[in-house]
Amino acid sequence: KKFGEDYQVVNTNRATTFSAPVKKKRQRFVEKNGRCNVQHGNLGGETSRYLSDLFTTLVDLKWRWNLLIFILTYTIAWLVMASMWWIIAYIRGDLNHGHDPSYTPCVANVYNFPSAFLFFIETEATIGYGYRYITEKCPEGIILFLFQSLMGSIVDAFLIGCMFIKMSQPKKRAETLMFSQDAVISQRDGRLCLMFRVGNLRNSHMVSAQIRCKLIKSRQTPEGEFLPLDQCELDVGFGTGADQLFLVSPLTICHEINPKSPFFDLSQRSLMNEQFEIVVILEGIVETTGMTCQARTSYTEDEVLWGHRFLPVMSLEEGFFRVDYSQFHSTFEVPTPPYSVKEQEEKNSLPSPQSTPTPALTESHGARNPEPPLSLSIHNFKHPLTLHRA
Repeated sequence: KKFGEDYQVVNTNRATTFSAPVKKKRQRFVEKNGRCNVQHGNLGGETSRYLSDLFTTLVDLKWRWNLLIFILTYTIAWLVMASMWWIIAYIRGDLNHGHDPSYTPCVANVYNFPSAFLFFIETEATIGYGYRYITEKCPEGIILFLFQSLMGSIVDAFLIGCMFIKMSQPKKRAETLMFSQDAVISQRDGRLCLMFRVGNLRNSHMVSAQIRCKLIKSRQTPEGEFLPLDQCELDVGFGTGADQLFLVSPLTICHEINPKSPFFDLSQRSLMNEQFEIVVILEGIVETTGMTCQARTSYTEDEVLWGHRFLPVMSLEEGFFRVDYSQFHSTFEVPTPPYSVKEQEEKNSLPSPQSTPTPALTESHGARNPEPPLSLSIHNFKHPLTLHRA
């Protein structure tokens, strides 16, 4: 039997007694799939900085541009080098003695551009010389051969290395790291907490997995400066080590709402008027490749459910634990105070009427005597005026 099976699963849409005001759809800073919704414009002369780091620029390009550059680079290089071999044959007059057995050309059996192109391909691909080969009576051909070998190695290392790095990038590994569609606010261990869920679909582990949360919210400083995308760190267990994850099963990440939290004065009613975005960043090392992987997502104020809790997905089978990912995004309602933590602390700090101390009775000379234990008998009760007259 699964834990939490007695609870009723409800829709993850906001269920509240307050009427939510109509708000304009908010522009996300980070999409749900982790893509940052930022475009750089009006760079001017700064675009030359991309050429200073050409390798990273090529790796960051989309696949269609990488393939196009790969094909064009090799095609142009082959045509240029084949033309150089043809020019040497043309200058030496080898093209006029194509079928003269008594003549020793620079490259045997190269008498037009197609034959020069084939000779270059045979040399570059190290197929091996057969019908066409370079002779020892051509020093300029030997120099060109050395130059071709060096340039070919450089081009191969650059382009093939670029393609290899792009194919081995761990971006696709992030596709198998799941985040819950919504975040929830409810009580855990007697404290109000903001929670969301993360999961790993692969059997391979994420080594040194660490999670961070950023609150993106506009604010105005006391000096009048407006910060449209101010970033604030959310504590998800930095001091206790809870941000270091052992991600072999779905985990619920918890941010305790306390006086140090930016949600200290957030209540169920004020949540509907807020505009913020919580950016979640999960980083770790891919076990199979040793490369660092990063997965991102975000939650806007409309995706934070007050008074909900995630439905447990772990069940115990015979000899192993089973994870039911069909309930990964499901939540159920739990009793949660609609007040903010600030309001709750202010309410708890007020003195209770039942705990107000009564003034002690004094003797006529002003000395305070210890009060005898109270008795419920009416005969032991004496009015304060009686004591004063005595």
